[in-house]
Amino acid sequence: MVEPSLGQDFCDFFSCLARYSKLRSAQFFRFFEQLKSYLAAWLYQQRGRYARPFIHLSMAFLVAGGVSLGPVLISEKFHHSWQGETPGFSTLSVAAAGMETATLVSAKPRADIVNYQVKTGDTLSTIAKKFGISVDTIRWENNLKSAKAIKVGQKLKILPVTGVVHKVKHGETIYSIAKKYRVDAQAIVNWPYNSFANDETFALAVGQMLIIPDGIKPKEAPTVSRRLFAKVPAAGTVTGTGQFAWPTNGVITQGYRWYHRAIDIANPSAPNVVAADTGTVIVAGWPHPWAYGNRIIINHGNGYKTLYAHLSRIYVKVGQTVKQGQVIGRMGTTGRSTGTHLHFEIRKNNVPQNPFNYLK
Repeated sequence: MVEPSLGQDFCDFFSCLARYSKLRSAQFFRFFEQLKSYLAAWLYQQRGRYARPFIHLSMAFLVAGGVSLGPVLISEKFHHSWQGETPGFSTLSVAAAGMETATLVSAKPRADIVNYQVKTGDTLSTIAKKFGISVDTIRWENNLKSAKAIKVGQKLKILPVTGVVHKVKHGETIYSIAKKYRVDAQAIVNWPYNSFANDETFALAVGQMLIIPDGIKPKEAPTVSRRLFAKVPAAGTVTGTGQFAWPTNGVITQGYRWYHRAIDIANPSAPNVVAADTGTVIVAGWPHPWAYGNRIIINHGNGYKTLYAHLSRIYVKVGQTVKQGQVIGRMGTTGRSTGTHLHFEIRKNNVPQNPFNYLK
């Protein structure tokens, strides 16, 4: 009988240690994911009440980690070992040898109001197009009497989105402000940079600034009307794969935006909601993420899915096949919602699409 060598013992030991470490790591990460899910659910149930302290604490840990690890991360020795380079081989020389440098511009939309100095040849139309907002937004924010009332060198305030900015006064609520600017309160809530003193009741702090997307300045008329209506067509008028019917009746209170990849259709009478096309129900209920409330997701079997959110009632179940125009639920205001409306999404290969490009 041949006794195992010392080398074989070491191999067996390290192999066992690797399996043990892998098992313990998997258990730790499973526990971490469960804890993260419970924490996220708890935070949402509090509707953001503890979100701000949580974010501040997380940022404190991030800063502490950056201060501790920063010197190591930027050290020359660490940089070369991380890149897989040999000591003394300059990264700069690689770039000089053939790699071109480039500046990456963040695609994240801005959140703040910026100042723009009018240049020769500028008009309100060209400035509005440059910043992706409406001419009225610039005119109202800068108290311009007409679209031609600008001159070279003048500084204009440019909002980050089409609409108006409002400073909260005593006694105002999100609903009174929405009524003042002729928008739906949900549009104000959906703008990601608006904050609230209480995310559960959407309470406001006196003096805070709110961006009102698509807001219309009081006693003013917009140059182009943005008021649209959705109406369910008669049965059979819209058919075919990839052809979608309107899911309900109402007023379109919010369109497709980078921060709101859907359309909102509001109707205080809470009408029924129908399937926009034939397919199979894959979600029906109130799972995560909680902000959608009661929702239905239909897989149309051709790469397309549709989502119907904030429902008050659901009339279908997972696995059920539905036809275009079939009633699947009723409009409501569940989840992160300020009023009775339908949040409707169309996704192609899980990528959100603009519903206006598909609805007939």
